[in-house]
Amino acid sequence: MKIWRNQDGVAHVAGDDLVDLFYAMGFVHARDRGLQMILMRILGQGRAGELLDSSDEILGIDTFFRRMNWHGHMDGQAAKLTPENRRICQAYCDGANAALSEKRPWELKLVGYAPEPWKIEDILLLSRMMGYLTLAQSQGEMERLFVEMVQAGVPEDKLHELFPGILGGMDADLIRKVRLGERIVNQASLWNRAMPRMTASNNWAVSGKKTRSGKPILSNDPHLEVNRLPNVWCEMVLMTPDRWAMGASIPGAPGLPVGRNPDLGWSATYTFMDGTDSWIEQCKGGKYFREPDQWIPFAERKERILRKKKPPVDLVFYENEHGVLDGNPHEEGYYLTTAWAPARSGPISINCLLAMWHAKTVEDGLALAGRMETSWNFVMADSQGNIGYQMSGLMPKRRDGISGFVPLPGWKPENDWQGFVDPGDLPRCVNPETGYFVTANQDLNEYGSAAPINVGMGSYRSDRIATLLEGKPGPTCEAAMLGDAPGLTCEDIYAMHFDVYSTQAAAFMNILRPLLPDTSAARALKDWDLQYTADSRGAWIFKQFYKALHRDVFGKNGLGEAVVDFLDQSTGMFNDFYVNFDRILLSSNSAWFGGKSREEIYRNAAQTALAREPRIWGETRQVMLENIFFGGKLPRFLGFDRGPVTLIGDLATPHQGQIYESAGRKTTFAPSYRMVTDLATDEIHTNMAGGPSDRRFSKWYCSDLDNWINGRYKTLRPDVAGAKLPF
Repeated sequence: MKIWRNQDGVAHVAGDDLVDLFYAMGFVHARDRGLQMILMRILGQGRAGELLDSSDEILGIDTFFRRMNWHGHMDGQAAKLTPENRRICQAYCDGANAALSEKRPWELKLVGYAPEPWKIEDILLLSRMMGYLTLAQSQGEMERLFVEMVQAGVPEDKLHELFPGILGGMDADLIRKVRLGERIVNQASLWNRAMPRMTASNNWAVSGKKTRSGKPILSNDPHLEVNRLPNVWCEMVLMTPDRWAMGASIPGAPGLPVGRNPDLGWSATYTFMDGTDSWIEQCKGGKYFREPDQWIPFAERKERILRKKKPPVDLVFYENEHGVLDGNPHEEGYYLTTAWAPARSGPISINCLLAMWHAKTVEDGLALAGRMETSWNFVMADSQGNIGYQMSGLMPKRRDGISGFVPLPGWKPENDWQGFVDPGDLPRCVNPETGYFVTANQDLNEYGSAAPINVGMGSYRSDRIATLLEGKPGPTCEAAMLGDAPGLTCEDIYAMHFDVYSTQAAAFMNILRPLLPDTSAARALKDWDLQYTADSRGAWIFKQFYKALHRDVFGKNGLGEAVVDFLDQSTGMFNDFYVNFDRILLSSNSAWFGGKSREEIYRNAAQTALAREPRIWGETRQVMLENIFFGGKLPRFLGFDRGPVTLIGDLATPHQGQIYESAGRKTTFAPSYRMVTDLATDEIHTNMAGGPSDRRFSKWYCSDLDNWINGRYKTLRPDVAGAKLPF
């Protein structure tokens, strides 16, 4: 076993076999990202109040994770690993424990915590956390918002217009009877520690018919919360005598979720598969009703949350075959139970991810990806010239006409899940005639016989990327050379990563532009090139117009202005599910318009936006990257936090750049990691918002940040003869 760094600080590992190799991977993770690993485990176990601090906010976080109970469903799960993968996972844990025994993160000494050994169960815990604490949670929050809208009296015609085709089985009168508990924990609080939030991503593959090399090019840029250090991803190059793989890993788990080997490259984005369902339970005396005439006791799970220097908190969670109850069944009434499908499965994703080491073709890779229990869009390319796409995830089978979006009566057996959809029925595509395949969190149901997506993001980003790949970038795109090149190169893909042209804004401006008055501010908007560059005034004015539209249409005509302001300022609802709202705002007529014409509404929103003194987009896009342990509490000169950094782009541009305030904390979403690889070479080209190490005093703490800001890409290769720096 050998471990060294290249000139960019990226760890290279050479092992005699896979057990040797993954022992070294565990060692590298614990040495470079030990604090990140341990903090994530503490969160997932619901022990932050016991081990870090005992604030009420932390108590809410612990309650959230105890409710999810991912750490409590591990009995027998490790045994479901294949024999080879169990040996690999144990070797990974042994390597991590060897590093932690030599040197544990000094920050943990400040709180008096000596970490327990890393175990296979911790690997499985992190896998579930990464699968849920992304858009799966947002999906559940959107379904919760729908219930609140019904209870607030939003008329059914407006609900059907906002959520077309997915409200089958809705019983509005019954939903109004449901007693909703308080939000367990504000979402922003979860991301204040080690766990990042993922909101969107792009990935695409281009056939060799459209590339200069004649081989496919694969691209990925996962969009995560970037105002945190370290970056969630940890790059690594892995080598045995007869094979190699390289790409981005998640500290705490073996394998490469994003990367390539000599034959195959794979990339991932999140998909909006609805794997989270709720049922309405009729409860009394600690029991729930089940047809024809049964009252069944809930199972009671008792949890004790220990708190530093404070009394412990005892909790009881009530569970049945549908999930965890949101309420106390001893108080008679109707409550929701909620379940997330992947929580009911074994360690399928780990088995499949580790098997990527051996995969040689797109067909091999797609077959592995399709069996993963958590939901992702995998796009792949192989050295034989093939490209392909596969959606992964456990999709519940529901009765006909039911999408999973609306909570249904839990006492009716026909509303139960009826198993899971076969992976072969999920969206899938191999070697499309277009010569490329793009995912950007859009609706991809058309590529499968099942329909796993009921609400999702719009196609703005994917449409723009497809336009660029077609060689029709338009006059405002900096990547205009694509149309004239004899074939796409990695450099062309770099330019696409930084594209900030908005097809969303184009759709709105086509309606708004003729309605604008002849003023200097209006001319700045009218002449805007539809790009969210740092120096753009038009981008800032348009954003004010867009927010005013939400307030006028959804605030004054259904939800209430205070609710819309909260959703806009303190949640990701308008960011994750904007297509549902945009569909109405772009309509020529709508029940949400309150009897006004679209033109009148647009003029009023424009008047509100133009009344404000225009600002430059970049002035409002300044963020600090804060250390995950200290959270911005230390003086800047100590160097734990870096910045400020200007985020370009917006929610619907290929280079996404979202910023919003939540619970007093600034939340950001941007490309956390960029990867491009041409299958004609044995290289990948990358940059990330951070560096290899979570150690503040390491030279690798933020060594890649300048590359990430300025669009420079470093090159990784399985090079045993190149420059070697001591690990």
